[in-house]
Amino acid sequence: MAFVIGDACVSCGACQGACPVAAISMGDGKFEIDADKCISCGTCASSCPTGAISEE
Repeated sequence: MAFVIGDACVSCGACQGACPVAAISMGDGKFEIDADKCISCGTCASSCPTGAISEE
């Protein structure tokens, strides 16, 4: 199951740098996770300072 980034995202980039498979990129106003690349490791969620990332 892939992770998703919610509205609490402040576009800090912590998740992008933490993702081991480069599944996170800047979208329209916030970062987005490519579900096809996501390996559901949870590293992004644990690195997010606002708790904006959760399992889909």
